[in-house]
Amino acid sequence: MPNSPTPAQPEPVEGHAPPSPQSCGLVAVLGAPNAGKSTLVNQLVGQKVAIVSAKAQTTRARLMGIALEGPAQIILADTPGIFEPRRRLDRAMVNAAWDGAQEADAILLVVDARKKKIDLLEPILTALKDRPERKLLVLNKVDQCVKEPLLALAEQLTALVGFDEVFFVSALTGDGVPELKTRLAALMPEGPWHYPEDQVSDASERLLATEITREQLYRQLHDELPYDSAVRPESYTHRKDGSIEIHQQIVIARDSQKAIVLGKKGSKLKAIGEAARKELAELLGVKVHLFLHVRVEEGWADSREIYEEIGLEWTK
Repeated sequence: MPNSPTPAQPEPVEGHAPPSPQSCGLVAVLGAPNAGKSTLVNQLVGQKVAIVSAKAQTTRARLMGIALEGPAQIILADTPGIFEPRRRLDRAMVNAAWDGAQEADAILLVVDARKKKIDLLEPILTALKDRPERKLLVLNKVDQCVKEPLLALAEQLTALVGFDEVFFVSALTGDGVPELKTRLAALMPEGPWHYPEDQVSDASERLLATEITREQLYRQLHDELPYDSAVRPESYTHRKDGSIEIHQQIVIARDSQKAIVLGKKGSKLKAIGEAARKELAELLGVKVHLFLHVRVEEGWADSREIYEEIGLEWTK
């Protein structure tokens, strides 16, 4: 039987390289509280997808940021800071962090390079030591550090865990982030993208809206309001004129905290709502009508319903 003719291959167009195949993978972003994980994810994505605050443990649930670099789609799991859990809420947050590392193509350990003591990192380092994923150490906030101690810290941490690569960045200024992004793109396995090109996060607009309000709650009240507060979504409605009407509930644990959130004649709550509304309007590109009210619920940190609403898994 005669050989079948070999199909003719298209000639490459002069001056144009054939398109690179798509690649896509998951990168888990781990670290202690306040290491700068969310700021780094925002920088890698190129826009805000995760809230940031000077308050420790701002990130509660795992959130996916989606970054593009050439033919690569990098799915970044921004996880809560890993710390010693004491309460049900703490356990749920730490579990969410480690869940984000499951089946990742690479793990980034983000470390605040200004903190020379690594005691708080020891549980994370121990857990990472025997994991099979490719592990990258990211020393963050290096713009505020002297070079020589940085190199010593990198050597110390690499000796303990065996990191494959080390990057020195400032997530706040963006220094070193393009190099990190290029490397992550090269590590992504070949395969189709999981998300559309214009999608930057897996969070729904409804959940994003509650996170933006929670960020303003932390920013404007600083240390006045304890960590045990939450923002619950109530309704999210598209009006006929194209604007969005959002109703949310700020949940606090004690009646004495209500005056702090409200402020004199409601001024603080109004300021929180106005700042959140303005940022949401910029992010969504439409006019936003935001309505907030405060509710005291002493046992909210043990409410399964609230956990599910804010994206955390219920833990016993």
